[in-house]
Amino acid sequence: MSLRLMSYNIRFGGGGREAALGNTIRALDPDVVLLQEATHPAVVESIAKAAGMPAWGSRRGHSVGYLSRRPVTEASWHPIRGSRRTFLELVLAEPEVRLIGVHLTALHTNWMERQRVRELRALLAGLAGREKEAIIAGDFNTLAPGEELDLAQLPRRLRVLTWLTGRTIRWETIQIMLDAGFLDGFRLLHPDDAGHTFPTWRPHVRLDFVFVPGSFTDRLRRCEVAKASGDGEASDHFPLVAELDLNHARASVSSSPAKSPDDH
Repeated sequence: MSLRLMSYNIRFGGGGREAALGNTIRALDPDVVLLQEATHPAVVESIAKAAGMPAWGSRRGHSVGYLSRRPVTEASWHPIRGSRRTFLELVLAEPEVRLIGVHLTALHTNWMERQRVRELRALLAGLAGREKEAIIAGDFNTLAPGEELDLAQLPRRLRVLTWLTGRTIRWETIQIMLDAGFLDGFRLLHPDDAGHTFPTWRPHVRLDFVFVPGSFTDRLRRCEVAKASGDGEASDHFPLVAELDLNHARASVSSSPAKSPDDH
Protein backbone atom coordinates (compact mmCIF):
# COMPACT_ATOMS: atom_id res chain seq x y z
CA MET A 1 0.00 0.00 0.00
CA SER A 2 1.26 3.49 -0.80
CA LEU A 3 1.10 6.63 1.31
CA ARG A 4 1.10 10.19 0.01
CA LEU A 5 2.31 12.44 2.82
CA MET A 6 2.27 16.23 2.79
CA SER A 7 3.96 18.67 5.18
CA TYR A 8 2.56 22.19 5.11
CA ASN A 9 3.14 25.33 7.17
CA ILE A 10 -0.13 27.26 6.83
CA ARG A 11 1.20 30.58 8.26
CA PHE A 12 -0.27 32.36 11.29
CA GLY A 13 -3.01 29.79 11.85
CA GLY A 14 -4.42 30.01 8.32
CA GLY A 15 -7.34 32.28 9.23
CA GLY A 16 -8.96 33.99 6.24
CA ARG A 17 -7.19 31.64 3.82
CA GLU A 18 -9.13 28.44 4.51
CA ALA A 19 -10.42 28.11 0.95
CA ALA A 20 -7.03 28.77 -0.64
CA LEU A 21 -5.31 26.31 1.70
CA GLY A 22 -8.01 23.72 1.13
CA ASN A 23 -7.75 24.11 -2.64
CA THR A 24 -3.96 23.74 -2.51
CA ILE A 25 -4.25 20.56 -0.45
CA ARG A 26 -7.05 19.12 -2.57
CA ALA A 27 -5.05 19.71 -5.77
CA LEU A 28 -2.09 17.72 -4.39
CA ASP A 29 -4.35 14.86 -3.25
CA PRO A 30 -2.44 13.71 -0.13
CA ASP A 31 -3.56 10.88 2.14
CA VAL A 32 -2.40 12.75 5.22
CA VAL A 33 -1.15 16.28 5.90
CA LEU A 34 1.10 17.27 8.80
CA LEU A 35 0.39 20.94 9.49
CA GLN A 36 2.48 23.64 11.14
CA GLU A 37 1.16 26.92 12.58
CA ALA A 38 -2.21 25.16 12.85
CA THR A 39 -3.02 26.97 16.09
CA HIS A 40 -6.81 27.40 15.68
CA PRO A 41 -8.95 24.22 15.63
CA ALA A 42 -11.93 25.93 13.97
CA VAL A 43 -9.71 27.09 11.11
CA VAL A 44 -8.20 23.61 10.72
CA GLU A 45 -11.72 22.16 10.62
CA SER A 46 -12.65 24.58 7.83
CA ILE A 47 -9.49 23.70 5.89
CA ALA A 48 -10.29 20.00 6.30
CA LYS A 49 -13.78 20.53 4.85
CA ALA A 50 -12.41 22.59 1.96
CA ALA A 51 -9.79 19.93 1.25
CA GLY A 52 -12.23 17.02 1.53
CA MET A 53 -10.32 15.44 4.43
CA PRO A 54 -12.67 13.64 6.88
CA ALA A 55 -10.25 13.41 9.83
CA TRP A 56 -8.43 16.32 11.41
CA GLY A 57 -6.78 17.31 14.66
CA SER A 58 -5.60 20.57 16.20
CA ARG A 59 -5.13 22.06 19.64
CA ARG A 60 -5.43 25.75 20.37
CA GLY A 61 -2.04 27.36 20.76
CA HIS A 62 -0.15 24.30 19.51
CA SER A 63 1.50 24.63 16.12
CA VAL A 64 1.31 21.05 14.88
CA GLY A 65 -1.90 19.51 13.57
CA TYR A 66 -3.08 17.11 10.90
CA LEU A 67 -5.62 16.26 8.21
CA SER A 68 -6.20 12.71 7.01
CA ARG A 69 -8.34 10.69 4.64
CA ARG A 70 -6.97 7.46 6.19
CA PRO A 71 -8.19 6.07 9.53
CA VAL A 72 -6.25 7.43 12.51
CA THR A 73 -5.78 5.12 15.52
CA GLU A 74 -3.68 7.45 17.63
CA ALA A 75 -3.17 11.21 17.75
CA SER A 76 -1.19 12.66 20.62
CA TRP A 77 0.62 15.92 21.31
CA HIS A 78 3.81 15.55 23.34
CA PRO A 79 5.57 18.44 25.13
CA ILE A 80 9.20 18.99 24.21
CA ARG A 81 11.28 19.34 27.36
CA GLY A 82 12.84 22.80 27.66
CA SER A 83 10.53 24.33 25.05
CA ARG A 84 6.99 25.61 24.61
CA ARG A 85 6.77 23.52 21.46
CA THR A 86 5.10 20.13 21.12
CA PHE A 87 5.42 17.36 18.58
CA LEU A 88 2.54 15.39 17.10
CA GLU A 89 2.54 11.60 17.05
CA LEU A 90 0.08 10.15 14.58
CA VAL A 91 -0.55 6.46 13.88
CA LEU A 92 -2.49 5.44 10.81
CA ALA A 93 -4.28 2.12 10.49
CA GLU A 94 -4.19 1.80 6.71
CA PRO A 95 -1.32 1.61 6.03
CA GLU A 96 -0.03 0.97 9.54
CA VAL A 97 2.60 3.66 9.98
CA ARG A 98 3.77 6.17 12.60
CA LEU A 99 4.11 9.82 11.61
CA ILE A 100 5.73 12.58 13.67
CA GLY A 101 4.85 16.22 13.00
CA VAL A 102 7.49 18.80 13.92
CA HIS A 103 7.76 22.59 14.09
CA LEU A 104 10.99 23.77 15.70
CA THR A 105 11.78 27.27 16.97
CA ALA A 106 12.29 29.92 14.29
CA LEU A 107 14.94 32.61 13.54
CA HIS A 108 18.32 32.13 11.89
CA THR A 109 20.76 32.78 14.70
CA ASN A 110 23.26 30.71 16.65
CA TRP A 111 21.13 31.21 19.77
CA MET A 112 18.07 29.76 18.12
CA GLU A 113 20.02 26.99 16.42
CA ARG A 114 21.18 25.82 19.84
CA GLN A 115 17.54 25.87 20.99
CA ARG A 116 16.50 23.80 17.96
CA VAL A 117 19.25 21.31 18.80
CA ARG A 118 17.86 21.00 22.33
CA GLU A 119 14.31 20.63 21.02
CA LEU A 120 15.21 17.94 18.52
CA ARG A 121 17.26 15.93 20.99
CA ALA A 122 14.39 16.11 23.47
CA LEU A 123 11.94 15.06 20.75
CA LEU A 124 14.00 12.02 19.78
CA ALA A 125 14.38 11.08 23.45
CA GLY A 126 10.62 11.50 23.90
CA LEU A 127 9.92 8.93 21.21
CA ALA A 128 11.42 6.34 23.57
CA GLY A 129 12.73 3.92 20.97
CA ARG A 130 9.87 4.43 18.52
CA GLU A 131 11.95 6.77 16.34
CA LYS A 132 13.29 3.91 14.18
CA GLU A 133 9.79 3.12 12.96
CA ALA A 134 8.67 6.71 12.39
CA ILE A 135 8.53 9.12 9.48
CA ILE A 136 9.33 12.61 10.82
CA ALA A 137 8.27 15.67 8.85
CA GLY A 138 7.66 19.36 9.27
CA ASP A 139 9.17 22.82 9.42
CA PHE A 140 12.58 22.48 11.09
CA ASN A 141 13.45 26.18 10.63
CA THR A 142 17.07 25.33 9.91
CA LEU A 143 19.41 24.43 7.07
CA ALA A 144 20.88 21.08 6.16
CA PRO A 145 24.65 20.49 6.11
CA GLY A 146 26.26 22.05 3.04
CA GLU A 147 23.37 24.46 2.39
CA GLU A 148 23.87 28.19 2.74
CA LEU A 149 21.78 31.08 3.96
CA ASP A 150 21.87 34.24 1.85
CA LEU A 151 21.82 36.89 4.58
CA ALA A 152 21.01 39.58 2.04
CA GLN A 153 17.58 37.99 1.63
CA LEU A 154 16.71 38.53 5.30
CA PRO A 155 14.92 41.64 6.62
CA ARG A 156 17.38 44.14 8.10
CA ARG A 157 16.35 43.49 11.72
CA LEU A 158 17.02 39.76 11.27
CA ARG A 159 20.36 40.44 9.58
CA VAL A 160 21.38 42.51 12.60
CA LEU A 161 20.29 39.75 14.97
CA THR A 162 22.26 37.18 12.98
CA TRP A 163 25.39 39.36 13.05
CA LEU A 164 25.05 39.93 16.81
CA THR A 165 25.11 36.17 17.48
CA GLY A 166 27.93 35.44 15.05
CA ARG A 167 27.61 36.00 11.33
CA THR A 168 28.45 32.36 10.54
CA ILE A 169 25.68 30.15 11.88
CA ARG A 170 26.72 26.66 12.95
CA TRP A 171 23.90 24.56 11.51
CA GLU A 172 23.70 21.41 13.66
CA THR A 173 20.05 20.36 13.88
CA ILE A 174 19.71 18.38 10.66
CA GLN A 175 22.99 16.59 11.29
CA ILE A 176 21.44 15.17 14.46
CA MET A 177 18.70 13.57 12.34
CA LEU A 178 21.26 12.13 9.94
CA ASP A 179 23.40 10.82 12.81
CA ALA A 180 20.30 9.16 14.28
CA GLY A 181 19.95 7.09 11.11
CA PHE A 182 17.32 9.11 9.27
CA LEU A 183 17.50 10.01 5.61
CA ASP A 184 16.64 13.46 4.24
CA GLY A 185 13.97 12.38 1.75
CA PHE A 186 14.22 15.33 -0.60
CA ARG A 187 18.01 15.37 -0.70
CA LEU A 188 18.09 11.58 -1.18
CA LEU A 189 16.10 11.87 -4.41
CA HIS A 190 17.28 15.32 -5.51
CA PRO A 191 20.98 15.66 -4.69
CA ASP A 192 21.45 18.68 -6.98
CA ASP A 193 18.16 20.56 -6.50
CA ALA A 194 18.10 23.43 -4.00
CA GLY A 195 14.52 22.52 -3.03
CA HIS A 196 13.76 25.92 -1.50
CA THR A 197 10.43 25.96 0.34
CA PHE A 198 10.39 29.49 1.80
CA PRO A 199 9.18 32.14 1.23
CA THR A 200 6.80 31.54 -1.65
CA TRP A 201 7.32 35.02 -3.13
CA ARG A 202 11.14 34.71 -3.21
CA PRO A 203 12.23 31.15 -2.36
CA HIS A 204 15.78 31.09 -1.06
CA VAL A 205 15.92 28.59 1.82
CA ARG A 206 14.85 24.99 2.51
CA LEU A 207 13.19 24.80 5.92
CA ASP A 208 10.77 21.91 5.39
CA PHE A 209 11.87 18.28 5.58
CA VAL A 210 10.62 14.70 5.40
CA PHE A 211 12.89 12.22 7.16
CA VAL A 212 12.54 8.46 6.75
CA PRO A 213 14.31 5.69 8.68
CA GLY A 214 17.27 4.13 6.90
CA SER A 215 15.29 0.91 6.47
CA PHE A 216 12.76 2.84 4.35
CA THR A 217 15.30 3.85 1.71
CA ASP A 218 13.74 1.77 -1.04
CA ARG A 219 10.20 2.71 0.06
CA LEU A 220 10.52 6.39 -0.82
CA ARG A 221 9.22 6.94 -4.36
CA ARG A 222 8.91 10.72 -4.49
CA CYS A 223 9.68 13.77 -2.38
CA GLU A 224 9.00 17.09 -4.06
CA VAL A 225 8.39 20.76 -3.33
CA ALA A 226 5.00 21.67 -4.81
CA LYS A 227 6.00 25.12 -6.02
CA ALA A 228 3.08 25.57 -8.39
CA SER A 229 0.53 25.21 -5.62
CA GLY A 230 -1.34 28.40 -4.71
CA ASP A 231 1.33 30.72 -6.08
CA GLY A 232 1.91 32.15 -2.61
CA GLU A 233 -1.73 33.06 -1.99
CA ALA A 234 -2.32 30.33 0.57
CA SER A 235 0.88 30.43 2.64
CA ASP A 236 4.46 31.64 2.82
CA HIS A 237 5.72 28.03 2.61
CA PHE A 238 5.42 25.70 -0.34
CA PRO A 239 4.10 22.24 0.57
CA LEU A 240 6.48 19.28 0.63
CA VAL A 241 4.95 16.05 -0.70
CA ALA A 242 6.39 12.55 -0.33
CA GLU A 243 5.14 9.21 -1.64
CA LEU A 244 6.10 5.96 0.04
CA ASP A 245 5.49 2.33 -0.89
CA LEU A 246 4.80 0.61 2.42
CA ASN A 247 3.77 -2.81 1.09
CA HIS A 248 6.93 -4.40 2.40
CA ALA A 249 7.95 -1.91 5.09
CA ARG A 250 10.02 -3.60 7.72
CA ALA A 251 9.05 -1.27 10.54
CA SER A 252 6.22 -2.45 12.76
CA VAL A 253 3.87 -0.09 14.54
CA SER A 254 2.07 -0.98 17.73
CA SER A 255 -1.20 0.92 17.56
CA SER A 256 -3.19 1.98 20.57
CA PRO A 257 -6.65 3.55 20.91
CA ALA A 258 -6.77 7.19 19.90
CA LYS A 259 -5.51 9.37 22.72
CA SER A 260 -7.46 12.44 21.63
CA PRO A 261 -11.17 11.54 21.60
CA ASP A 262 -12.08 15.20 21.11
CA ASP A 263 -10.22 15.39 17.79
CA HIS A 264 -12.08 14.96 14.52
